[in-house]
Amino acid sequence: MNPALSSLPPVLAAYRSAVEKSLRPYIRIQAKSDEDVAVVQSKFGGLPYLPIGTEYPTDEEGNPLFLLAQINCEDLPELQDFPQKGILQFYIADDDMYGLDLDEPTDQRNFRVLYFEEIDEENRQRDFSFLPVLEDMPFEDKYSLIFTKEEAPVSPEDIHFDEVFGEAPHTFFDQFGADADPVRREYQRFAQGSGHKIGGYAHFTQEDPRFEIDEFAEAILLLQIDSKGGIDWGDAGIANFFILPEDLRNQNFSNVMFNWDSL
Repeated sequence: MNPALSSLPPVLAAYRSAVEKSLRPYIRIQAKSDEDVAVVQSKFGGLPYLPIGTEYPTDEEGNPLFLLAQINCEDLPELQDFPQKGILQFYIADDDMYGLDLDEPTDQRNFRVLYFEEIDEENRQRDFSFLPVLEDMPFEDKYSLIFTKEEAPVSPEDIHFDEVFGEAPHTFFDQFGADADPVRREYQRFAQGSGHKIGGYAHFTQEDPRFEIDEFAEAILLLQIDSKGGIDWGDAGIANFFILPEDLRNQNFSNVMFNWDSL
């Protein structure tokens, strides 16, 4: 038996084959509060690696953005089409929506995704004294990151659930009557859709935004940051970044969908 299926809820045993076919590899991220994270290190928060001559990213009004996450791609276990070198960064704005435009979730005016293919520690910016102290971000600490490659089946919130089970989640779980909610919660724990991760299936407190944009129906989860360990998106929310497969293969991060939601 595939280890990823060992804890499949017994009530769903009839769906084992479909669940097994849905298995996808992903990179689980463990975040540990760490005030001493290095400039080129993989991290949540802190100061970014920026080559000399690169302008610090700002919002549409010229205010500096907040470094949400920095991934040193050399730290990552191999995952199809994800870069294996360089630094990938995610920035958000200091506003009520953290830079998200619900009508244009790929518009990077108030959030930004940057990628630097080469890392040159000698020729990087060192003065960030111009950055303000931001108090309304999802977190205030700095976190170092540990990456582990794992495998998990489709999560009940992900756009691909109905492809695997033949119907939408609410309809599928309704078949269990009074046990519908407990069975769904048990499957959620089994599917491991929540948490910090790269790749695999996504988790949401509301609805998968890819339902609203046909172009992004098959978009890949580039990064997910959950509310846990001092990180909080509104009311126990979660944030996701999605990228089209072709853009990921070409290391083009200019057309990324940003989403976050909360209870």
